[in-house]
Amino acid sequence: MYCKNCGSEMDANAAICVKCGFAKGAGDKFCANCGKETAPGANVCVNCGFAINNSSVGNYDPSQQKSKLTAGLLGIFLGGLGIHNFYLGYTGKAIAQILLSLCFGAGAIWGLIEGIMILTGSINKDAKGIPLKD
Repeated sequence: MYCKNCGSEMDANAAICVKCGFAKGAGDKFCANCGKETAPGANVCVNCGFAINNSSVGNYDPSQQKSKLTAGLLGIFLGGLGIHNFYLGYTGKAIAQILLSLCFGAGAIWGLIEGIMILTGSINKDAKGIPLKD
């Protein structure tokens, strides 16, 4: 494993890079898999093919995954308050649902529909692009 900020080799259990002090996984200058410099904004390392910034491709910590069942049930039962979107990291959308519910009373329908979409797999990623776990 390599630091994504400075390219130095890191211990797999390290929380920060001892050379530059960046947190594990922070930075976007170097590939975490091979340590080679990457192009700005690249999604894949051209040296080794490892996914760099595209977490939906598999470059994420499984402990960061949110539960599909939890998100779906929050959407169905508390969707008018946008609780499921807060849970998934869509803060702006959640606030819009709260305002829509308070002003027009229509946020609950929106939440119900999104809750069903989450449970059926139509919505399958959180705001960071990390897939929801079953």
